[in-house]
Parts: sequence; C-alpha cells; structure tokens
Amino acid sequence: MFDLLQRHRMWWQSSVLVLLGLAVFWPSVYFDFVNWDDPAYLEHNGLIKGWSWQNLNGIATEVVTRNYAPLTIFSFLVEHTLWGLNPTGYHITNILLHAINGVLVFLLVRRLSESPFVGWMTAALFLVHPVQIESVAWISSRKGLLCSMFMLGAMLARMKPQPTSRDEGRYVFFLAFALFSKAHAVVLPPIMLLYDILVRRKSVAEALPRQVIPGFMSLLLLILTTGAQNSVLGGVRGHMSLGLLHILAVDVTILWQYMAMLFCPTDLCVMYDPPTSGIWPRVLIGIVGWVVVGLGLWRIRRTHPLWILGACSFFLLLFPMLNFFRITTLMNDRYLYLPSIIVFAMAVSVVEQMLRVADSPLRYLLDLISNSTKGALGFVVITSCMFLTLQHQTVWAGSESLWTHALSQYPDMPLLRIQYAITLYDQGRLADALDVMNRALKECRPDELDFERMQQFAVDWERELTTMQATADNSRKHGA
Repeated sequence: MFDLLQRHRMWWQSSVLVLLGLAVFWPSVYFDFVNWDDPAYLEHNGLIKGWSWQNLNGIATEVVTRNYAPLTIFSFLVEHTLWGLNPTGYHITNILLHAINGVLVFLLVRRLSESPFVGWMTAALFLVHPVQIESVAWISSRKGLLCSMFMLGAMLARMKPQPTSRDEGRYVFFLAFALFSKAHAVVLPPIMLLYDILVRRKSVAEALPRQVIPGFMSLLLLILTTGAQNSVLGGVRGHMSLGLLHILAVDVTILWQYMAMLFCPTDLCVMYDPPTSGIWPRVLIGIVGWVVVGLGLWRIRRTHPLWILGACSFFLLLFPMLNFFRITTLMNDRYLYLPSIIVFAMAVSVVEQMLRVADSPLRYLLDLISNSTKGALGFVVITSCMFLTLQHQTVWAGSESLWTHALSQYPDMPLLRIQYAITLYDQGRLADALDVMNRALKECRPDELDFERMQQFAVDWERELTTMQATADNSRKHGA
C-alpha cells in the first residue's frame, strides 16, 4: 500500500514538472529559425530532405557543422518528413525533450539524495532556469537535449547500490545513443567509474573493468570527431593560440562566471567574449576560491561521497568545453545544461539541511513550519526563474532579435557584426547589410580569417548592389 502511494505521489510530482517545463518554454513554439547553425542543420542540409540510401548513409557517416551526431540528424530527417521547414514542430520537440529530461533529473536526484524535496526542487530549477533558454529555444541545440536524455537514462540505469548485469546492459545501450546524439557523452564512463569508487566503495581494480566497453565506445567516438571543431569558420578564435597555462587561467575565471550565471542569471547572451589578457588578479582570486571549495569538500569526503562525486562530475561535464582540445568558443549557456543539475542539487540540499528539524517534543509542529518554509522558498525561487526565463527567451524569437541583443552587450565583436549583417541581407536590406559590414571592417579588430570573410562579403554585396542600381537605372530609362 505504501509503495502504491509513493508511485502515485511520484506520478503527480512528475506531471507537475512536465507542466512547468511546457508552461515556461511554450512561447518558443512561435519562434523562427535563427541564422546560427539552423541553416546548416535544417534549411541547407540535404541529408534530411529525403529517405534515400545516400542520405541515410551520409547521416551515419558525415560530420555536420563540426559535430558527428547521426541520431540528432536522423531526428531532423523524421521531423522534416512530418512538417518540412515549419519551425513550430522542431520547437515543440525541443520543449518535450526538455520536459522529459526534467522528469529524469527528478528520478535520478531523488534516488541519489534519498530526498523527495531535493529531487523535485532540483528538477524544477533545471526546467525553468534562464540558463536553459539556449538549449531549448535554439533548434540546433537538439543534440544537447537528446544527448542529455540518454545520459540521464544511462545514469538512472547504472547508479544503483547494486546494479545488475541487466542494468549494465541498459547503461551501455543508453550510452551508445547518447554518443550518437553528441560527443559530449564521452565523459559518462569516467563519472560512472567515480561513482563505483566513491559511492559504492569499490576498488579501482573492481570498478575499472566495468568501464572498458563504455570507454572503448567513447574513444571511437572521439576519433570520429577529432579535428571537426576546427574545420569550419564561426565562433571566436582569439584563444586558439594561447598556451595551456594561459587557457587554465582563463578557465578559472570562466568557471566562476558559470557559477554566477546559475545564481544570478542576468546578462545572458548567445555568445560571450570573456577577457583573456589582464586577468591575473581575477585568476588569483579565482584560484583561492576553488582551493577553499576543494578543502571544504576534502573535509567531508568520507561522510558525503555524493558531494565529491558531484564536484568531480561538474568539472568532467564541462571539461570538453574548457579548450584543452581547442574549439571555436570559450563559453556558452548550453554548456551548463547538465552541470547545472549538480549545483542546484547541492544548493537545495544545503537549504534542506539548514531547515532540518532535530528531535524534540515539538517535532510535528517544527516539521510543519520547516516544510512551509521550504515550500515558500521554493515557490519564490521557481516563480522568479520562470519570470526571468519568459522575459529573456524572446531574444531567441528570430535572427534580428538574437543579434541585436548580442550586439547590445558586445558591440565590437566581429562575429556578431557579421551575423547581424547577414540577417539584414537575408531580409533583402542589402544597403544596410553592406553598411554594417563596412563599419565593422573599420571599427572592429577581426582576426585574419574573419577579416577575409568580412571583406569577401563586402565585395560581393557591393557588386550585387551596383548591379541592382544599374538594373534600376536601365528600367527608369526604358520607362522614360
């Protein structure tokens, strides 16, 4: 009877989470494509335009927009068959995937923390937090949503006190699907290894053989994607020539920026341009901060192994994006999609510990007050996040709103000027696009690749504008 009540309660809690996810992101159903990977993945991607053997083979073997993600491209093929290039369908799919991920987060964190409150609040924050806007409202971020769904499924199958061989099989199955959705899943085997060592108290000799097959699968995927990130123009590249020590210093500041974004989600942007020079005072402060955090975790390593696992997993989940293997970006909101779960779970756990009632004759009354306080705090935090998300996600409504907003924060970033000029050109505003590009060439400091790209756009558009003006003049003459 108790188990039945628990299942009913979990079903009701999961349903509320789904409604939260749908409510906060439903406005994005009416958003358009944006000219930031969407054309490459959808509008100009011949692989999703039909079910020919050539297309299916291409989906299985080709890198698309710096990523080998055949399952993601296959999902676009299915959707293109259903609704063509109507962005509404793609947005609905993203929202549904995000809602499913919220439920999976709830089930996983509830199991690991053994606290329904921590599980539900963590999932609710994960669903409605503004930092998730890029992952949900941007159609091209489908690969992250799919990969996260299968990674969470793999963790649910594997993160048990005594996983069976059947659980191991499910873990490998979900890992394979995650890897084919996005290469980010390569960090999952190390996380599972740490779980066995830190939480299940297995020796390295016992734990390591269980990750041989998952590790081999991840290695193969890494080989397939090696070099893909540097093969296509786009992003920012000012950091590409920095040495390893310098990259580590930049990463220290970026990691603290990520933490700030989770607790104070303002000034979010499609692209960031964190400083890479003159940052040594911030680096030293950041190092001191992480040392303090590390010492605090070391002190509780035996009593709170899940916290150690969480801290290690946070860095592992971000590791592929910290530019030890160079990619054409330094930081993005979408990189926090899964790491945010760990930070939210830890924060909610601290609140629960602070409000936990000790044994006393008035325990029932104190419990009631504690639960009311947790409910009120949760309501305020979730409502605030929903308000910020509803307010900011309109930035992703279309290309013009996206790049106008980005330029308001980083007016001198060449990439943003390029994308805004392309947006104007796509709208038929050729003269305005040419003006934006010419001013960018004079006012910004693009690197050699961006300079050549901008100059080529300017030359092509100048020629096109001259041709249009000549055609118009001829028409007027003949009309006269």
